[in-house]
Amino acid sequence: MAQSDQSRTTVHIYGRDYHIVGDEKKEHVRQVAALVDEKMREIHEVNKSLDTTNIAVLTAINTMNDYLKLKEEYEILQNLLEEKEE
Repeated sequence: MAQSDQSRTTVHIYGRDYHIVGDEKKEHVRQVAALVDEKMREIHEVNKSLDTTNIAVLTAINTMNDYLKLKEEYEILQNLLEEKEE
């Protein structure tokens, strides 16, 4: 996708607006932003003394942890499928 074809979307995350430019559809970018906002608010509810930077880092850590678990589960399922096909 050429740069001029890229999607430009403004999203609101944890009280701030962010202008996102990329190849993903606007709806997808908005969905991702909503999930990030939700996770940041969840973390804030658990520990109200954290500043925005710490909340953002914990959100990133939680998100990558979830990603790695899903990736491992996916690989296990892929291996099971390959074994069944043999």
